[in-house]
Amino acid sequence: MNILTAEHLHKAYTAERILLDDASFSLQQGEKVGVIGINGMGKSTLLKILAGVEEPDEGTVIMGNHVKTAWLEQSPGLEDTDSILKAAMRGMEQDMVLESEAKSMLYELGFSDLQESVKHLSGGQKKRIALVNTLLQPVELLILDEPTNHLDHEMSQWLEDYLARFKGAVVMVTHDRYFLDRIVDRIVEVEHGNIYSYPGSYADYVALKMQRQSMEQASERKRKSILKKELAWLARGARARSTKQKAHIQRIEDLLAREGPAEEKHVMLSSVASRMGKKTVEVSKLGKSYGAQVLIRDFTYVFLKGDRIGIVGPNGCGKSTLIKMILGQVLPDTGSVEMGETIKIGYFSQDNSHMDESVKAIEYVREIAEYIDTGDGKISASMLMERFLFDGTMQWTPIGKLSGGERRRLYLLRVLMGAPNVLVLDEPTNDLDIKTLTILEDYLDAFDGIVMIVSHDRYFLERLVNRIFAFENGGHLQQYEGGYLDYIRSRKLRQGNADERTQKQETKKKAVNAPEHTVSKGKPRFGEKKLKFTYKEQREYDTIEEEIHQLEQKLEDLERDMAENATNSVKLSELVREKEQTETMLEDQMERWVYLNDLAEKIAAQNQGKQ
Repeated sequence: MNILTAEHLHKAYTAERILLDDASFSLQQGEKVGVIGINGMGKSTLLKILAGVEEPDEGTVIMGNHVKTAWLEQSPGLEDTDSILKAAMRGMEQDMVLESEAKSMLYELGFSDLQESVKHLSGGQKKRIALVNTLLQPVELLILDEPTNHLDHEMSQWLEDYLARFKGAVVMVTHDRYFLDRIVDRIVEVEHGNIYSYPGSYADYVALKMQRQSMEQASERKRKSILKKELAWLARGARARSTKQKAHIQRIEDLLAREGPAEEKHVMLSSVASRMGKKTVEVSKLGKSYGAQVLIRDFTYVFLKGDRIGIVGPNGCGKSTLIKMILGQVLPDTGSVEMGETIKIGYFSQDNSHMDESVKAIEYVREIAEYIDTGDGKISASMLMERFLFDGTMQWTPIGKLSGGERRRLYLLRVLMGAPNVLVLDEPTNDLDIKTLTILEDYLDAFDGIVMIVSHDRYFLERLVNRIFAFENGGHLQQYEGGYLDYIRSRKLRQGNADERTQKQETKKKAVNAPEHTVSKGKPRFGEKKLKFTYKEQREYDTIEEEIHQLEQKLEDLERDMAENATNSVKLSELVREKEQTETMLEDQMERWVYLNDLAEKIAAQNQGKQ
């Protein structure tokens, strides 16, 4: 059943800046839609129109009878005089059950003292309180603008689970590609005033958009071919005497007037870095505490050229503090940080409030340099801004008139224009659109330097890092090799081993404290079980590596088939689904292999102990 219909929407802020141009959108009951697009294209504006917060210049929005909506804006304002709990329940009736649910959600999102005043909180914490207030409302439609910003890994997982269970419809803007893949059943892209709809997950969207663009380009080639012939006919001296000839000429004029598909703009980056000497960044026995809270304990690491380091942990654990100590912005309690003479750091912080809103965009970039040397030669600040999707008009726009995402893109440009050889990115994915993130990922692949990333974006970490430091056990940084998925698997295995050790210690304590008659001297205790494979496990262990190899080979074949069938939407959709199923099977087999391999090692150790 259709619960919302928006037709012929038009919204413009200036004659040059048209966000929606005769665009339409509809929503079915229970549907979950992800809205994406380049920053400044109108994603948030569309959500505001759908939520009734903003009116379109033209067009209509019709909401179904009795459909209630809740709206989470990108930067919500809260009453500073409210406590955390009161802010989360603002606008709702006092109810013990509702209050209990609010407390539970707030605890899940990292709050402990619910009577603390809102005025003492950061912008990210306020966003999480507003999220709770939105989710608590009894509605049929949730409209969420960047709900995953400022959520750590566990919080994002909690929100995923919540929205997956939610029976109503959801329309949300998010850059979190894992989140999109797991929650939405349709992607909507806002582009050049139009709204394009793609059924399925984010992976489906990538394939289907490629198909749409291929069809548009083929149609445009055909139009140009016909137009070329028709113009040749006109050049031969066609005269508009007969009605037939007049109609023919009118068709030519229509072909000339018809606009071709808008060329998709991409952020284009050439990897630029200053030369790096042998000595890089050396951290030795670093420690930091605030009162009784230990944030970082005895951290030592020498960064290597080409390192791609991810730093993860719950909000407030000390990730940004660690970065600031390495940068020299915060003094450590113990330890030291030594920088090589050639090290040049580019720091992309969470907060870009330092940007003077009265300064024009191009002046902000020129403060760093007028020209920059790239792999393609020397280019000006203006040309580089063009590559970053800032056209001539936008370059002379005051920063205060740019959208939040456009400011982040401008800030990133300024950081990269300094040609650093060490890039420190603190939550870089906040407010950057997916296209910019994709190109940034490609840039970092070719970046000849060190990259340190603090991020909650699981896709971004999996795509880029080769080593992860995770905050664990009161300030201890545990090192994990590989990307984000490797980290998750290793952490689970590590926790499983820790639980097993704890269980063994408890069993040993019980045995020591047990009455004497339960233990026979010199003999095994009753109930002690000999470790061994079952028949089924032994067969699995013998064949599982070959099965994993076959699944990996199948994935390679599927990716090749997808490239060959990029213009066949039916076949492409089948291949995308088969690829997702194969990836799930591979992940399950990898987890099973870890278990069987661990068990085999324990059996071998047990047998060796008997010899």
